[in-house]
Amino acid sequence: MKAFTQLNGLVCPLDRANVDTDAIIPKQFLKSIKRSGFGPNLFDEWRYLDHGEPGMDNSQRKPNPDFVLNFPRYRGAEVLLARDNFGCGSSREHAPWAIGDYGFRVVIAPSFADIFFNNCYKNGLLPIVLDAASVELLFAESEANEGYCLSVDLPAQTVTTPSGKVFSFDITGHRKHCLLNGLDEIGLTLHHAAEIKAFEAQRKIEQPWLFS
Repeated sequence: MKAFTQLNGLVCPLDRANVDTDAIIPKQFLKSIKRSGFGPNLFDEWRYLDHGEPGMDNSQRKPNPDFVLNFPRYRGAEVLLARDNFGCGSSREHAPWAIGDYGFRVVIAPSFADIFFNNCYKNGLLPIVLDAASVELLFAESEANEGYCLSVDLPAQTVTTPSGKVFSFDITGHRKHCLLNGLDEIGLTLHHAAEIKAFEAQRKIEQPWLFS
């Protein structure tokens, strides 16, 4: 998993509340368990005017000119700004996979669905909860100023606007450690490889019948 420390990223404002995981990555694209390849179909039903299916050449499809991801000014955005209850609906881990595969590293919202929130950390995304008034300010500034970027500092747990306004956010020590070091659950387990090996060796001595 890619480590996260600091980011100065272009903001894309998605001005919709209660965005569910089926909107983030529609069900027909859930046929793979690889973590890559989902970015082209992020928000597929909003992003295109025609119906998408796995394997389609998206360059031949009709993009929706009214959807924010298709605005040239937001191309290359790494910070997704959202509204309340982002990531609600089913527990599919493909949702953070698609967001990350598109290129976003941070999602900022007043609230998130719990399972989606947890899945973000497991996949190298930083979900940041800010109060509604702060998010409203970020929406207004990002929409009014082309090229609007936010500086996100995970060690300091801050989000800084171009004008220098600073917002603080909360994160548990464990989640912060994992993101800073690029550790998913497998990576955390491998950190204890020597202890696991020693435990198994001792277990073979004490319970040899389990290994015969």
